Amino acid sequence: MSILADKHTRLVVQGITGREGLFHTEQMLNYGTQVVAGTRPGKGGEWVLDDKVPVFDSVKVAVEATGANTSIIFVPAKGAKDAMLEAADSGVEFVVCLTEHIPVQDMMVVRAYYDQKGVRLLGPNCPGLLTPGEAKVGIIPGDIAIPGDVGVVSRSGTLTYEVLFALKLHGMGSSTCVGIGGDPINGTNFIDCLRMFEEDPQTDRVVLIGEIGGTDEEKAAEFISREMTKRVVGFIAGKTAPPGKRMGHAGAIVEGGEGTAAEKVKALEKAGVRVADHPEQIPDLLAD
Repeated sequence: MSILADKHTRLVVQGITGREGLFHTEQMLNYGTQVVAGTRPGKGGEWVLDDKVPVFDSVKVAVEATGANTSIIFVPAKGAKDAMLEAADSGVEFVVCLTEHIPVQDMMVVRAYYDQKGVRLLGPNCPGLLTPGEAKVGIIPGDIAIPGDVGVVSRSGTLTYEVLFALKLHGMGSSTCVGIGGDPINGTNFIDCLRMFEEDPQTDRVVLIGEIGGTDEEKAAEFISREMTKRVVGFIAGKTAPPGKRMGHAGAIVEGGEGTAAEKVKALEKAGVRVADHPEQIPDLLAD
C-alpha cells in the first residue's frame, strides 16, 4: 500500500505547457504515473508529448473530461495562488504545489480556503511525493528509491533524495516518500503524514527529516509519543546555523531562541525517536 498517491492516481498538470511542467510531466509519465490531462488557459484542445496528454483551458473541465482526482501545480509564484484556488474548486481530492517564493499572505488565503473545502494540499515549495513502483507526483527522482516498508516524510527536498538513496543502497525500500516543504504556511504537515503511515499496514517504519525553524518537529514528537506504535528514526538539518539567519527554506530560521536543532533533537529523543547524526546513519538506525 501507500499514502496519498498510487497506481490509481489520475493526475492533471496545471501549467503543463511551460518548460518545467512539460519536462517533469514526461518524467512522471515515464515512471508510470497516470497523467491524464494538463491545463493552460488559451491552449485548450491541444495535445503535448507526442499526443499523450490532452490540454484543457481549466482544471474543472479537465476533471470532468478525464476523471482526474489529483492536481500538480507548475505555475510561477505570481499565479500560484489562483492556480491553487482553481484546483480546490475543480473536484480533485488532492493538490500538490511545487512553486517557490509564494507570498505568505497568499498562502494564508489558500490555506483557509482549503480547510473550508476539505481538499488536501501538499506544499508549496516542496518536491512532491513518490510511491516507488507505483506513482511519482512531483520531481523526486524515481530511480533513487525501491518499493518497501519505510515511510519517509521530510521538510527538505535535497535531504529527501539523499536518504532515499541511502536506504536503497542498504536494500531498504519505501512505501511512500512525502516532501512537505519548508514554508511557514503550507498544507500537509508532519503529523498528517505520521498518522497516515501509522494507519498504513504496509508501512512498518518511518523516517522523519526535519530542519531548524518553527515548532513542527516538536509537535510531531508529541504525536509520536502519544500515538505512534511504529519505529520512527529522525534527522534534523541545520545544527550549525547561526541564530536569526534564514537557511534554505523560508521557514528555516531560528528566532527568539526557538526552533533550534538542539531543541528539536531533544524533543524527538524524549519521544523515543533515534536521531541520526548524519543522513547516511539512518539505515543503520532502522536496522538495529
